[in-house]
Amino acid sequence: MKLPRFLLLLSFVLLVQPQSFWAQQNASKPQPPDSVITNDFVQKEFGLSCSLMGIPPLVADLNGDGVDDIVIPARCKNPMADQADKDFVVLDPYYTFFGYGNPKVTTGFSTDIPEDRALALLIIHGSGKEAWRAPTPSAIPAKFVIVNLPYKGVTVKKYQIRKKKLMAIYVEEKGADQMTAVLFWDGKKYRYEPMGSSME
Repeated sequence: MKLPRFLLLLSFVLLVQPQSFWAQQNASKPQPPDSVITNDFVQKEFGLSCSLMGIPPLVADLNGDGVDDIVIPARCKNPMADQADKDFVVLDPYYTFFGYGNPKVTTGFSTDIPEDRALALLIIHGSGKEAWRAPTPSAIPAKFVIVNLPYKGVTVKKYQIRKKKLMAIYVEEKGADQMTAVLFWDGKKYRYEPMGSSME
């Protein structure tokens, strides 16, 4: 009589336990960035002048700290106005590479092509278990707006600089020459380097 009770109890535990285990596993999985990144999220983090532009966000460890960061292609009409309030840094690595990258000046530059105006990459460096979703990042600055980068496509993959491999943002630039460039974190800021050929 004792053996059947034991088997009954064991079968009950085996049937119930895996279901609760999988429920816990699924509940703890983070949502994919596409479902979390909305215009409301972007405007909460970067201000009302920023909005999504339809290119999916990318997740990778860009600063080498072992925690996922996020890159969000967007449009920002006036990022300097929200910089202090939303606690982010505006960078212009594109014009810095060509000699003058003060974003207080270069954010005023305008292009004749309306669809190229206000292009930006929004970057959030993650911290802790929640990574880029963390409400209060541990590293300051943790949010960046990259301006004046004339891109039509963005991807994230490894880049080798000297003997070091790191994750970087590759951009396919707009224009007749279809240049490819790379943005990478140098430990203090994002740097721009042209690569010279198309990603296609």
